[in-house]
Amino acid sequence: MYFVFIDLALEDQAQELRAYLKSLGAEISTEKSPKGIEDDLHKIIGVCDTCFKEGREQEIESALNGIVSILVMIPLERAENLILAFSEKLTKATGYKLGMVTLRVMWLLFQSVDPRSPMRYHVYYHLVQIARSVDQIKHVFKDVDHLKAQFELCPPSNEQMQKLLRLLHDALLASKNGEQAAKVMVELLGTYTTENASQAREDAQRCIMAALADPNTFLLDPLLSLKPVRFLEGELIHDLLSVFVSEKLSSYQQFYQNHKEFVHGLGLNHEQNMKKMRLLTFMQLAEDNQEMPFQLIQHELQLQSTEVEPFIIDVLKTKLVRARMDQSTQKVLISSTMHRTFGQAQWQQLRELLTSWKQNLQSVQEGMTTIAKPQPEGKKQAL
Repeated sequence: MYFVFIDLALEDQAQELRAYLKSLGAEISTEKSPKGIEDDLHKIIGVCDTCFKEGREQEIESALNGIVSILVMIPLERAENLILAFSEKLTKATGYKLGMVTLRVMWLLFQSVDPRSPMRYHVYYHLVQIARSVDQIKHVFKDVDHLKAQFELCPPSNEQMQKLLRLLHDALLASKNGEQAAKVMVELLGTYTTENASQAREDAQRCIMAALADPNTFLLDPLLSLKPVRFLEGELIHDLLSVFVSEKLSSYQQFYQNHKEFVHGLGLNHEQNMKKMRLLTFMQLAEDNQEMPFQLIQHELQLQSTEVEPFIIDVLKTKLVRARMDQSTQKVLISSTMHRTFGQAQWQQLRELLTSWKQNLQSVQEGMTTIAKPQPEGKKQAL
């Protein structure tokens, strides 16, 4: 069965939906409600999950889109409860195929809601829930800036945004998008102020744990400046973050020996931590040494001699460090490296580099001006 509601009055559309749902076993009358279309729709939404049956995906999508087509015709101030109830129903669909159907329907509803309405937030929240259940968050969330643009005309409250960012963080982690998950968590922690930073303890801890566990997150220094993270100073989790930010492998090993149960209690994998700390330690060594003997790498990173070259190859694949190996001299020649921390010293270094470039460009410009300047007639003849 497919629904075509063109040129049908809303009441007639609702009656068709009633008949369809009743044919599937829903406890609903086929008669129109004497109270009007809103009561009709309330009853239809109450049993619309009756159609959530495998093998009927096109039919289901057609029926659910029919409900959307009626919803959007009702003034928003009277449709809010209906939209919430319908959104809740759609999140109850189970299985990938049904989930994809409800994801498309919910996206249609989201696009149909007036951008100036606070209901847009609630629909988007349920949309993210469905996208997470079918691992399709990439089709709903692009980045934090795009997210803010969705609610530019009617921003959610601070509490609502925090709730949404937590959900997005979990969804992105589940889809193995650690980079975007980290950015979302940083955005979440940025919503706290000095006055309520103490309330963000759980979010701050989750942020640190996610950043440490993500194999592709290496720039951890910015976390230390976040107010909720600063509130954790003196606690073991803050100490562990500080090790990953600026210490070497040996410091991590010492921390682990002293606090094994704590590290495992966070759900962190010790071997993965070791791998990450070796990369971070190598980056730190690369900042101070343009040439690194294999022996130094072997000692600092506690590798076997046969493990050095494979390790360097793995480092180069990350593109965190630009370098080349010289097997004949048993050295690594460093071209550039990403800084683990970016503090006052790094800003000064960048300033000096940009100043040097500016001076060089001025010299080139003056030289070109001299060459291009017309020569006096006498000098031309002498030439």
